Amino acid sequence: MNNEMMEALQALAADKGISVDTLFAALADALESAYKRQPDAYEYAWVTIDPESMDIRVFAQELDEDGEPHGEEFDVTPENFGRIAAQTAKQVMLQRIREAERELKYEEYAGREGDIVTGIIQQSDSRYTLLDLGRVEALLPQAEQVPNERPDASARIKAYIVEVRKTAKGPQIVVSRTHPGLIKRLFELEVPEIADGIVEIKACAREPGHRTKIAVWSNDPNVDPVGACVGARGARVRMVVNELRGEKIDIVPFSEESEDFVMKALSPAKVKEVRIDTATGTAEVIVPDYQLSLAIGKEGQNARLSARLTGWRVDIKSETQIAEEEAYGDVDWAEGEWIIDEATGDQMWQPAGGGPAISADQWAEMTAEDGEEAGDSDDSGDNGDAEAAEGAEATDAADDAEADGAETDGAEATDAAEVDADDAEADIDEATDDESVADEAEGTESPSEEVEVQASGDAADDRTETEELGAIVPEQPEGGDA
Repeated sequence: MNNEMMEALQALAADKGISVDTLFAALADALESAYKRQPDAYEYAWVTIDPESMDIRVFAQELDEDGEPHGEEFDVTPENFGRIAAQTAKQVMLQRIREAERELKYEEYAGREGDIVTGIIQQSDSRYTLLDLGRVEALLPQAEQVPNERPDASARIKAYIVEVRKTAKGPQIVVSRTHPGLIKRLFELEVPEIADGIVEIKACAREPGHRTKIAVWSNDPNVDPVGACVGARGARVRMVVNELRGEKIDIVPFSEESEDFVMKALSPAKVKEVRIDTATGTAEVIVPDYQLSLAIGKEGQNARLSARLTGWRVDIKSETQIAEEEAYGDVDWAEGEWIIDEATGDQMWQPAGGGPAISADQWAEMTAEDGEEAGDSDDSGDNGDAEAAEGAEATDAADDAEADGAETDGAEATDAAEVDADDAEADIDEATDDESVADEAEGTESPSEEVEVQASGDAADDRTETEELGAIVPEQPEGGDA
């Protein structure tokens, strides 16, 4: 019988994955509980089992007044335990085996927090989803599920172990599908360079179900970190995207320079300048006007992820906004503060340079008066400008009139000269006709004399015409207009 019991314990240990020593301890506890249920049993007793011979013995000791064992040990092994004792031994044995299994499962997953597991969906409701991991079940709470992600029953998914709890019913494993660590573990599975430590994921920012940004760094200058994560034709990153049900992933290179890191984190937007304020932890980003909406992203998603990735508070502004702020800063503002008058409870303006406080009504009146003075000065300036404009217009009109008069005088002079020239030509023709008549009457002059007289007459007529034109039309200066 002892050999049969040994074989049964070994088979049970192999089936449950429990060591034989653990089963021997469970058997001893079961026999001890069975012995104490017998009448006249000693209160302080224990059971020993010889692993080689399977010899079972029960030993006991007497207790003193304080409840402490004293005296020699003596053998109180019964001949048989009876039916009730045997049933008790069976129950205790099963209980100890279940406890050993729970402890074994807890030890298996206790050190795997932050690891990734693959499970099959067993049950899903509005509160949680149960994943079958093989020997144990994992709990996927609603808060750790990706919004609008509804995988089918019996589907196989990967999850990130967030916590392993030890409960009375066994280990409770809590997993997540929204944790940023899931992204890192998935890339470790797909990218050998990350698993070997050549490429590191320095930072990760995620909005589950929508977009994820990761910053990668290479410890080897010959290895491109972004290219290693993307893979040939995007094969590696595509596997991660498929596991995340189409979630978009942006991979940017990590930089130790804060300005450069913020600039790269806002990709695909093109950044013109980054101003870091270490006192407030703010990074002021300046982008071209046409890149402002791209840098902010849909509902501010790109800006939020960039802020989480870099650790800086990102303030994105366009070039136009920066120019307006700089122009606004050049305005000379009054220095002081608004205070509450304790006596009246009214709001008062207290100048920074000292002096009496001014009420809000007085401040409004002073502001209105300053506005009226500024308006009067503007009106006077406008009137002066109008008068100057009218004077300029009058001067231009006078110049135009003089020019028109000069042109008219020149035209009249030219017409008069043309009329006088016509009269002179008519006089010359009449004189020529008279001379011809005289010559015909005399009939004594020679042809040569006639030619000389005619030539001298023509020259005299030309000089007379030139002198008359010179007297009528004044000389024109060189380069001048009539």
